[in-house]
Amino acid sequence: MLYPLTFKPIFQERVWGGRNLEKLYGKPLPAGVPVGESWEISDRPGDVSVITNGPLAGKDLHWLVENHREELLGRAELQHDRFPLLLKILDAQDKLSLQVHPPERVAIATGGDPKTEMWYIADAAPGAELYVGLKRGVTRAEFIRKIGDGSVADCFHRVPVKAGDAMFLPSGRVHAIGAGIVIFEIQQNSDTTFRVFDWNRVGLDGKPRELHIDESLACIDFEDFEPALVQSRFSGDASVQRRPLVRDPLFVVDVWQLGKGAGGQFKTGRLQIVACLTGKLQIHSTGLNVALAPGQFCMLPASLKGTGVEAAEASSLLRAEAGQPPNGA
Repeated sequence: MLYPLTFKPIFQERVWGGRNLEKLYGKPLPAGVPVGESWEISDRPGDVSVITNGPLAGKDLHWLVENHREELLGRAELQHDRFPLLLKILDAQDKLSLQVHPPERVAIATGGDPKTEMWYIADAAPGAELYVGLKRGVTRAEFIRKIGDGSVADCFHRVPVKAGDAMFLPSGRVHAIGAGIVIFEIQQNSDTTFRVFDWNRVGLDGKPRELHIDESLACIDFEDFEPALVQSRFSGDASVQRRPLVRDPLFVVDVWQLGKGAGGQFKTGRLQIVACLTGKLQIHSTGLNVALAPGQFCMLPASLKGTGVEAAEASSLLRAEAGQPPNGA
């Protein structure tokens, strides 16, 4: 019988990363390197999350998929025989490259994986912004011309952000994260990125990072003008407030705010992942409870019943599930 599962983070060194994951969430980062990503739940080849709690500690997520597929996933579908989602925390101390992820048709042609994702802004420096979509009226020809003269960033729509904001990024939407932002990212299980422009910087090896102009142009949605942040609002009572962030066939995401001592029940029959944003949480389930501090994640297999959460102090969490629930439930 499965139970609420926790995993060991996988840290990724990035030229644009920093040390905020250590500062904000107490992550045990490797010394002396810029860490840009903590892969909290991953089933990527070469980067598979290992279980850290309970009887299955030491087993990994791909083993779970192969040996407890129905119990773990319920009706959720695998992606290329792997767990369907990848969950990360990003620390962008410098701007990321201007980039795009491939839609299905291009991914098949290039041998990559399609990637739709969403960002929840957990921390943002004053003046922080995202680059998302195109400025209204930018044409493909203008975009190509500005790639050539090094000014393609002028084509991007810029969105000021603060903690608590969220953005949905379907595949084909050009984007970049600006400097000074920490993001909780929920995405398809993919690591395919095509770079349009990288600010003329060098990578960790001291060499210019590879660009993918032709592939990017094949992916970009040139009708995607000035997308907005998620506009939904919180609803509920004084102790528990919920806000829907994403309702998509690939994944569903909500954010919850809970007062001290408040609690709630999670849906049954669906694979869900809970990430603590602020405060202290207790995940309750038959046979095993899990305490979560900010920056920690817990996977709730679809087979669990009667699983809930309680806040030891005023807290907030993200709840994600693979797939769109029936009737928008």
